[in-house]
Amino acid sequence: MGRRVVIAAILLLGIHQAWDLYAHRPLARPPGVLVTNEPQQREPTHSAPIVRDDFTLQPLADFEFEARVLLVSRYRWDAESALAPYDLGIGWQRMSDTAVIDRLALSQSARFLSWRWQDAPPIPADEITRSAANVHVIPANAMIARQIAGLRSGQRVHARGVLVEASRSDGWRWRSSLRRDDGGHGACELMYVESLDVED
Repeated sequence: MGRRVVIAAILLLGIHQAWDLYAHRPLARPPGVLVTNEPQQREPTHSAPIVRDDFTLQPLADFEFEARVLLVSRYRWDAESALAPYDLGIGWQRMSDTAVIDRLALSQSARFLSWRWQDAPPIPADEITRSAANVHVIPANAMIARQIAGLRSGQRVHARGVLVEASRSDGWRWRSSLRRDDGGHGACELMYVESLDVED
């Protein structure tokens, strides 16, 4: 009896993993720029802090983007995952073009979005930096968390929210970048996402 239960559990886990891979398979796109607009950043409409459990979020800027999803990663074990469980890699302008993306090896790990190429980059390296971002997503509610969890590479999304600096009473802090042309540590956007529309 015990052996049958173990076998059934393994089969169910395999089915679940296979379905997860199928549900999150990349969305095929023909070559061509998918998103022409840059993200929009403005002075925050509301400056009052947002309290989320043990975290206080200080608004730094209103932020809105339309972009192509490059990658989505789920984090569970790092110090930041209680606040921002997902990282969303996004691209716009020529970083939303399949012809460019197919010539890059994209990866997401340790809260960074990275890219590599063979021989020469398909577009200038500084343009890649200016036209892509890794967004640490703080979902405003459970529905947005489910939407982020279900995203597929290649989809086009439109998000609105606030770039924030997060803090905790023990002195821990995490601050969003406010630039699109920076790279390395501190260059990612920390965004409290208030609305998300999948435009496909």
